[in-house]
Amino acid sequence: MRAEGKPEEGVHLIVVSGMSGAGKTTALHALEDAGYLAVDNVPPSLWPELVERVGRADVSRLAIAIDVRGAAFLGEVEDALQVLTSTGRMPHVLFLDAPTETLVRRFSFTRRTHAMQRGSLSDDLERERQLLAGLRDRADLVIDTRTLTAKELRQRVQRWTGEERFQLRVVSFGYKRGLPTDVDTVLDVRGMRNPYYHEALRPLPGTDPRVQSHVFAEGGADAYTRLRDMARDLTEAARATGRGGYAIAIGCTGGQHRSVAVTERLTHDLADAFDVQTTHRDLEEALAEHEAPDRTAQEGGLDA
Repeated sequence: MRAEGKPEEGVHLIVVSGMSGAGKTTALHALEDAGYLAVDNVPPSLWPELVERVGRADVSRLAIAIDVRGAAFLGEVEDALQVLTSTGRMPHVLFLDAPTETLVRRFSFTRRTHAMQRGSLSDDLERERQLLAGLRDRADLVIDTRTLTAKELRQRVQRWTGEERFQLRVVSFGYKRGLPTDVDTVLDVRGMRNPYYHEALRPLPGTDPRVQSHVFAEGGADAYTRLRDMARDLTEAARATGRGGYAIAIGCTGGQHRSVAVTERLTHDLADAFDVQTTHRDLEEALAEHEAPDRTAQEGGLDA
């Protein structure tokens, strides 16, 4: 086995392999969360073509899994790796392993059957180990998962790739336009000061400093502090479980003023702890209503 190390800069191709029950699915999901396009059990002879195709699609990171389920194609692995290396792709191999007794115990917990099913589970695992010996010897990193939790394995894989991160997505929205369906938590800020009732502020977005000053005045700052601390605690709790991300929606009536202002400040205040992505779902539509007041009145839009 070659010395353990991170993939070189500019190299974004990882081949994931390992024993059944050793954690390949967890490792592959960790790579997906780190931004890799993950594909499973593609015949190795097709790897060079796959790499070229995803490259033309501007996909910069690719993880390819191969294991005993593709036993008929394992003989193609070394040739495929050589072809990729000759084209400058420099594939790196990650191998997940564990002692046979550990794997047998995991199979008993999950009640899965082994892909080979030729004899006893222990015998099938030993045959699998022999079939994968070449890939294990070729690996840049072998991880023994016997004592690792799923969370620890995810962290180990992401540290190796240099892509360990946890993403917090914050979405502002307007209740009158419907609740978001793709978030973990919804926080309601309709109790904060509403700029809609000030004529000069009404047409402005919550990204405007004048709107933000209004929202956070007269107790708004204290309310925001409590909301920020709650958002931080909820997100930290999600990260502690080993998740790759968390999503919080901030809602006001129309999605133009208060929810946007709070989302902007939350993004700034939590950027020290998380990789924060911000979306203002309804802001564009809310602003358009001010450009068409007659239509807004007909639709009953009274509050932002």
